[in-house]
Amino acid sequence: MALPADIRIDALGDSALVLRLPAAIDEATNERVHALAAWIAANIRHGILDLVPAYHTLTVHYHPWRYGFEELAERIRAAEPETVQAAFRARTVSIPVCYDPRLGPDLPALAAHCRLSEDEVVRRHSGADYRVFFLGFKPGFAYLGGLHASLYMPRHDTPRLRVPAGAVGIGGAQTGIYPDSSPGGWQLIGRTPLRLFDPEQTPPSLLQAGDHVRFEPIDFDAYRELGGQC
Repeated sequence: MALPADIRIDALGDSALVLRLPAAIDEATNERVHALAAWIAANIRHGILDLVPAYHTLTVHYHPWRYGFEELAERIRAAEPETVQAAFRARTVSIPVCYDPRLGPDLPALAAHCRLSEDEVVRRHSGADYRVFFLGFKPGFAYLGGLHASLYMPRHDTPRLRVPAGAVGIGGAQTGIYPDSSPGGWQLIGRTPLRLFDPEQTPPSLLQAGDHVRFEPIDFDAYRELGGQC
């Protein structure tokens, strides 16, 4: 056997290729992306420079003096589906979040939009098991899938010029955490005291593509005790 026929492999210049799965934003497709990345990392180590997973694609950067496109693509195509699936084991990371409106200024508006109480929004948001689809937008920003459909809300029409580090937001059908202060348009419903991105650490990002994430509600005092800034 070999890779399923629904995976396409295209050249991207002379030193990268892209594996394309059927276009979808869902956990099952993204799981396959991360399994492919794990298999390549474990089985084709030499000459691979970087693996960049996204919703339904995986970009593989490689040394052109080590591989040609056809040679590397053929090695990947020959992978057994069972060994690919077995290559990936996700971590689960717990993130403390304070949902106090002082830290989540859009919580009241989101609750009204969803026709839920603020407490119910917190219960549903913190009760889900999220998957880090990929890291993007800026270093350490994790796009999380698994948001309860009742909490979907569009981004702001006009983004804020400054969103504080650690802010937890909802943008459409996804949730995410701003790793540092930046402009942003997501609906802010809470904040974590954890540092999501530290260039002095290895790896610098607390969350990695493929991780499972759980949000643990904490009160305002606990947030401050854990070093959270207001």
